[in-house]
Amino acid sequence: MPTEPNRNLPDAAQKLEAMFQAFADIFFILDGDFRILDYKVNRNSQLYDSPLKYLNRAIQDVFPEEIVRRLTLAVANAHRTGELMCETYTLPLPSGEHTFEICLASFEGKLCMVFGRDITQHKQAELEARRQVDRLAALRAIDLAITSGLDLNLTLSMILSQVTAQLNMDAAVILMLDLHAQVLEYAAGLGFHTNALQHTRLRLGEGYAGKAALDRHVLTIPNLKTRKTDFLRSPVFSKEGFVAYNAVPLIAKGQVLGVLEIFKRSSHEPSPDWMDFLNTLAGQAAVAIENAMLFKSLQRSNIELTLAYDRTIEGWSHALDLRDKETEGHTKRVVEMTLRLARGRRLAETDMVHLRRGAILHDIGKVAIPDSILLKPGPLTDQEWEIMRQHPLIAVDMLTPITYLVPALEIPRSHHEKWDGSGYPDKLAGERIPLPARLFAVVDVYDALTSVRPYRPAWTESEALDYIKTQSGKHFDPSVVPVFLNILTRPKYNGREENFEYSLRKGG
Repeated sequence: MPTEPNRNLPDAAQKLEAMFQAFADIFFILDGDFRILDYKVNRNSQLYDSPLKYLNRAIQDVFPEEIVRRLTLAVANAHRTGELMCETYTLPLPSGEHTFEICLASFEGKLCMVFGRDITQHKQAELEARRQVDRLAALRAIDLAITSGLDLNLTLSMILSQVTAQLNMDAAVILMLDLHAQVLEYAAGLGFHTNALQHTRLRLGEGYAGKAALDRHVLTIPNLKTRKTDFLRSPVFSKEGFVAYNAVPLIAKGQVLGVLEIFKRSSHEPSPDWMDFLNTLAGQAAVAIENAMLFKSLQRSNIELTLAYDRTIEGWSHALDLRDKETEGHTKRVVEMTLRLARGRRLAETDMVHLRRGAILHDIGKVAIPDSILLKPGPLTDQEWEIMRQHPLIAVDMLTPITYLVPALEIPRSHHEKWDGSGYPDKLAGERIPLPARLFAVVDVYDALTSVRPYRPAWTESEALDYIKTQSGKHFDPSVVPVFLNILTRPKYNGREENFEYSLRKGG
């Protein structure tokens, strides 16, 4: 026997009403002509209105055009596929725009059931979470600038990019404080259509930016159109069309480094959360700028110190030249030609600094050689030669305690070694001789041969080159000689001065 229905259970209409109350903010049924056959709205919904206002009306008569267009397509797809369709819609309500998740289920007879749920709070929470992630990423990018010692220009550019993106502003400029002149000057800008602020130069207390720096407080101007006098510093500023403005002092370790100015071309009412993040960004930006400035200052100090070192060793070499008038100018010539030869062999520019120092100091060990031997006008005896041949090792003893000169010792120690192993002081042969010393050896002998000595006249260039050729594979590295011969046929400097400052600019 069939089971008797339980008369205590709710009927279909009651079930549907209970489901609606538990789930949807809005529910309606459409027929094939998109007329609303049934309409219910949760009384707690932002959409609540009397159902009688919508019953038996076409959706195009009660919903905005864009929503009608999308809903019509969605209903058609639901009928075609027979599957549950879900989409999100934005509806304008008295309290503002709300986001709804709309689900559609089709039935026979071209009927379609539409459920809508207000997910505005969920969307807002999702957007807030995404915004926080983006803000953390922005702060992370600035932290990386702090820890990596970026170039100041790159740091400023990165800060401006993060500020405009994360704070949703149209333009920003950083003014740096000249501590000596106590003047704010333009350093970098982003988002401008003109060169409006590129010539900014403000004293502390002058204009909005000067006041923000002097008072060490954020300055907010909600409507620049009523207060243009500050920006008379730029004749084309009005063309930018800015409305909202903020000036934020950049302070690190109690020191004002500059001011961040940000602009928007529409009205802007900053929330407390927005202001908090602005201050956070400004604080991190100030630390990044300070770090980049310290890094730049350290680089400048290192360059100045390096130049001072090299002036010192040049002084040592010059003192040796003054002691031996016959070789005066020799060092300058061999240094210049050795650098040219090294570039001909494509040595790395980073090695040029050490090669140059080694060439300058190649004979520094001779300071310990007695005048009776060093300045002797005639040939040396075997005993005197034994003493003279100690000058490379004397150079090593002198220079090894000076840490920054250790990489330059290859030339002072080994420039008298020969390819066939008959040189001194270590009787090295072939490629056991450091390459800088092999390069220098050719240049040193050539310059010595073509210079006047007390015991012989200078050789002609042709005679000296012939000798260099005959010594290839004996005294000199056979791979270096052709490069040397080729270089002598070129213009002396190839259009540039071969000096230490040039090497520094190239990364040496």
